[in-house]
Amino acid sequence: MKHLMLATAAAALLAFTPAAEAQTLRMSHVRPQGATIDVELNAFADAVSAATDGDVTIEIFPASALGDYTTVQERVSLGAIDMAVQPAAAAADRRMQISSFPYMASSWDQAQAIYGPDGVVRDVMAELFSEQNITMLAAYPVYFGGISLNTEAISPGDPSVDNGIKVRVPGIRSFQLTAEVLGYIPSPIPFADAFTAVQTGVVDGVIGSGAEGYYASFRDVTQTYIPANTHFEVWYMIISDESLAGLSEEDQAALWTAAEAFEATRWEVAEADQARNEQRLADELGTTIVELSDEELAAMAAAVRAEVWPQILEDIGTEWGQAILDEVAAAEN
Repeated sequence: MKHLMLATAAAALLAFTPAAEAQTLRMSHVRPQGATIDVELNAFADAVSAATDGDVTIEIFPASALGDYTTVQERVSLGAIDMAVQPAAAAADRRMQISSFPYMASSWDQAQAIYGPDGVVRDVMAELFSEQNITMLAAYPVYFGGISLNTEAISPGDPSVDNGIKVRVPGIRSFQLTAEVLGYIPSPIPFADAFTAVQTGVVDGVIGSGAEGYYASFRDVTQTYIPANTHFEVWYMIISDESLAGLSEEDQAALWTAAEAFEATRWEVAEADQARNEQRLADELGTTIVELSDEELAAMAAAVRAEVWPQILEDIGTEWGQAILDEVAAAEN
């Protein structure tokens, strides 16, 4: 009788226990509403909602509405923001500069081998994020970086020429050093102030983005675009460990599956997307696209690798960084 009463009480308790509440995850990204990443993330959110039967809803916050990417990464680490797709913030860990090492890859095939599934840098970045209580769900290839100028280019393919052009660079040492080696005068300026700095003539251009970024955020001040392949821009889809653990095992699996599909689709279209955005600069804005020869690109890459790489390695740890670069070189051969 005692066991029957306990079973009856347990059944009654379960009858009045509500089903697990649906989860709403807030996701930040850095581009304006309607930009390519915004469209793709909204499709991703729809896929997650469908796969979880509405248990998981992802609310998209474009245009750094939740803070710049450095602040967002810190808040994801603390669980204050659930998710983001954005560049890695080297301010949190200097070793994260390995993600944007200048002239590490010279082709899309090389980039996918390095940053794609099972890629050397991808695996390293996942480990570094993990140390910050962050899980990396996917890598998002964006473009090869270039140089936007609100003036005419001066010897754009010759790194031995000091052209006297002042450019905004991110507050990341690798970009500052790369600008110097390529003949520019770097000026670290926060992204939020960069457009105004170019518009008012404080600087004459920008290094640190690519055609998509310049079209999205600097279209009115890009008179000249130089596809210099300065770095390979890859963003990461990250989620707070706390937020991920708050999902059921089934919903976690659905999220991982959707993230893998999101990344796979992006690798298929990213190269064409870069070309499309370069064409948009030319066709819609009249931007002069500077054509660099393979020899000029090789000379720029050689100069940066010789002068910039050793300095960045000192900053992130020579032994640690060189081991990764050796793995990258082995993967390319």
